[in-house]
Amino acid sequence: MTATASKSKALHVQEEEEIDDENAQAKLISCLEGNGITAGDIAKLKEAGYYTVEEIAFTPKKNLLTIKGISEAKADKILQEASKLMVMGFKSATEIHQIRSNILYISTGSTELDRLLGGGIETGSITEIFGEFRTGKTQLAHTLAVNCQLPVDMGGAEGKCLYIDTEGTFRTSRLIAVAEKFKIAPENVLDNVACARAYNTDHQTQLLTTIPEESTVFVRAETPFESHHHARIIDRI
Repeated sequence: MTATASKSKALHVQEEEEIDDENAQAKLISCLEGNGITAGDIAKLKEAGYYTVEEIAFTPKKNLLTIKGISEAKADKILQEASKLMVMGFKSATEIHQIRSNILYISTGSTELDRLLGGGIETGSITEIFGEFRTGKTQLAHTLAVNCQLPVDMGGAEGKCLYIDTEGTFRTSRLIAVAEKFKIAPENVLDNVACARAYNTDHQTQLLTTIPEESTVFVRAETPFESHHHARIIDRI
């Protein structure tokens, strides 16, 4: 992880607008069916790479018009129905302040890397870390899978982790090693991590859109940590 920590050029952080409770979980585009939108229209959207209502709502109409079989009237209808399911209007400064006050920073385990990231991995945003082969990216992913479960005063978010593994490098032994470092019961840490293997980009997208349902895998979760924060880790895109 030293190579990644020592070079800020190996880091790219992209922040997304914070999501409020009404938009906290992805809504699948199947929700749009009805009111003039057919199952065939939904299938066309999926073929074009759209899987969630959020993706549709944030897409310019001109992009929808490039989809074969989607007319201008249909695109208008799709966007209209998507906007009904999303909170996209004005918010008071008080609401925005409340959202911002809930943001936490999850420690990477490296003081220098935390500094480069402005305090750690920011919740409610996307953080992308990239670098050359064997620079510690996978180890960092394993560390974050444990650190996100730590109490806030220890640099955690008192949450759980959904881990998407694209190269078959996920190892529970790494999680256990980090857990032992913080003197946390390994069985509790493992219960709070759910891992799925992604075999191609389409499968990876499918896993991301089914995350809300997959949260039911946390059936034991014998941990004192209760939180609305879930770390979503993809190793690697």
